[in-house]
Amino acid sequence: MSLEKNIIIHWFRQDLRLCDNPSLFEAAKQGVVLPIYILDDDNPGLYQMGGASRWWLYRSLQELNRSLNGNLVIHNGDPKKILLNLVSENKIKSVFWNRCYEPWRIRRDKEIKKLLEAQNIKTKSFNGSLLWEPWDALKKDGAPYKVFTPYYRKGCLNEVSPRKPLGKPRNLNLYVELVNGLPIDNLKLLPTINWHEKLEPYWRIGETNAQKTFADFKDNCLNNYKKNRNYPALSSVSRLSPHLHFGEISPNQIWYDIKIKKETDSINHFLSEIGWREFSHNLLYHFPDLPYNNLQDKFDRFPWLENEDYLRCWQTGQTGYPLVDAGMRELWETGYMHNRLRMVVASFLVKNLLLHWHHGEKWFWDCLLDADLANNSASWQWVAGCGADAAPYFRIFNPCIQGQKFDPDGSYTKRFVPELKSMPNKYLFNPWEAPDAILQKADVLLGKDYPMPIVNLKLSRLRALEAFMSMK
Repeated sequence: MSLEKNIIIHWFRQDLRLCDNPSLFEAAKQGVVLPIYILDDDNPGLYQMGGASRWWLYRSLQELNRSLNGNLVIHNGDPKKILLNLVSENKIKSVFWNRCYEPWRIRRDKEIKKLLEAQNIKTKSFNGSLLWEPWDALKKDGAPYKVFTPYYRKGCLNEVSPRKPLGKPRNLNLYVELVNGLPIDNLKLLPTINWHEKLEPYWRIGETNAQKTFADFKDNCLNNYKKNRNYPALSSVSRLSPHLHFGEISPNQIWYDIKIKKETDSINHFLSEIGWREFSHNLLYHFPDLPYNNLQDKFDRFPWLENEDYLRCWQTGQTGYPLVDAGMRELWETGYMHNRLRMVVASFLVKNLLLHWHHGEKWFWDCLLDADLANNSASWQWVAGCGADAAPYFRIFNPCIQGQKFDPDGSYTKRFVPELKSMPNKYLFNPWEAPDAILQKADVLLGKDYPMPIVNLKLSRLRALEAFMSMK
């Protein structure tokens, strides 16, 4: 069969890149490639993409389409129907894709593969988003790991090395015949009100920008990563998480580009953070109810509170605890939150406010640009104490101490809580303890310019510990 007649669909999903894309690379080797993207809001159920993620996807698809010279074919709807129509109308012989690991996607993809193969359409899937497949990184008895350190050291590092990254396809011949598709705008990914415009200054999206972000991190931040990553005012984290989630860069490229450097504590620590991403996907694969059921079922008896006022204060950064509020406002302003702050605000929600981790998981899902079902679910369960390798429930972050320790000059907190920009650092994280003269000089009237604390730290901590003991 001639090359021109061997038309292969490469179905883009969470792999919005040309470099190190195993499915696209193999399709280009075997024939002419019809590149498609399908927005599937039919199958995810409760886990349709949140508003922030949809904005990122919009920009990322634009960049991908440019890199394909305007030949990306876009559809909206159920992929089962769309793919069957495409293969019948265009004499497609094969459909290739890179695997995704969310439970709903696994179910859907199995159905699609069965339907296509019933029509003698060759299907093939590849690993384009993980270093180690979840079914490979297992204990010797075949059981999945529930503790990170043995998972990473024994299940990953002592097993087969991740595949080496591929370059761009050497000869990417695209199928340029007329194929019905949609303009990107028809996907209606952007909200009707322009709240997303505030995100624009903070991010550069797409494969080229992902590579630049990674290069900048390697050159300027990696050497001091282990220490500086804890300080939110410093530009010392990679900010690669949304690029990784949408597949604008592969973990394999990151892994091997870092591994060629001389080993240091900072390099090992950064690689272990990539390992945590792998661990989260491993947990979701083996425990598909991770997004909604406690991994430790004893927490099913936990006496959570329901308090809409508390929840709204937390969501909007009006808790009266400046570091917590700074983190929540950073999230709303930028679609991102520094990892140290993610731990602080999550601890405050589930422990000081005694609100179920589901509330936090859902809010993060809608507001985070890097909202990822595996990472989001595993991380919230970790903080709540009910997940795998979880932080002990009695480990309760004190936002005042955390602020003094990790934002010592207050520059991060004052950036996102400008009402307190004139507060001296001594009282920045506990303004309710400041003498009246200090508050007046800083032009802060508590309860008017900035809220009083919605709970007492000491009393809420004791209440949380009592609730934890009640499960026994």
